[in-house]
Amino acid sequence: MPRALTEFALEARRKVTVVLTDIDDTLTEEGRLPARAYAALESLKQAGFIVAPVTGRPAGWCDLIARQWPADGVVGENGAFYFRHDDSNRRLVRHYAKSAMERQADVLRLQQIREAVLREVPGAAVAADQAYREADLAIDFCEDVPALPKADVLRIVDIFQRHGATAKISSIHVNGWFGGYDKLSTSRLFLDRCFGIDIDNDRESIVFVGDSPNDAPMFGFFPNSVGVANVLDFGDELPASPAFVTAGRGADGFAEVASALIAAKG
Repeated sequence: MPRALTEFALEARRKVTVVLTDIDDTLTEEGRLPARAYAALESLKQAGFIVAPVTGRPAGWCDLIARQWPADGVVGENGAFYFRHDDSNRRLVRHYAKSAMERQADVLRLQQIREAVLREVPGAAVAADQAYREADLAIDFCEDVPALPKADVLRIVDIFQRHGATAKISSIHVNGWFGGYDKLSTSRLFLDRCFGIDIDNDRESIVFVGDSPNDAPMFGFFPNSVGVANVLDFGDELPASPAFVTAGRGADGFAEVASALIAAKG
């Protein structure tokens, strides 16, 4: 079981230099990004932390996040890419886990999965943000459709896997793709190439904040990972649990983490 965030020792918090965070139901509240979550990101950045969302959301959204949010970059579509805005040269740097040709081939295979899901799981829908995706297929089970029962969500996962795809459950979507990458593998590349940080040697300097099963690779790897309180809603569905859990849910929980880390800096 995760320990309360209040047990995150001061000396351990003082070692943290990087904050990685999920977005949906970690920064957001009922699908909205409240001011306190955005302010917490900005406060972390102003305090000198490297800050980056690590999300299942699409490339179109991540382009805006990399350009406009108080962040040093973003990992999107569950590790399909990272984007970073080079302020000095006024350009967006994009790195993909797979080539453009490979991604184009994957689209055709994902189309077959899309048809199978819509045929076999009544009530499921293609996610509203699918038009802005470059590498994966997102199936909505509760964001813009009435919430599906757990059994149906697992059926969606099974269909992806039946076609040889990787599938991960977030708080709102089942995301599926072809390839061995995930949030952790691309976060590793992002921090190494952009900041010279070796996460295998420096993992105690990194905090990841998340809320759902697709965050499990990050929870399992980082010794100082944190789940916002709603992560407990998943019970034993998490392949790996965070080390700590906040008192607050979603945006309130993220603001707790930011305050605790900034206070340790002081």
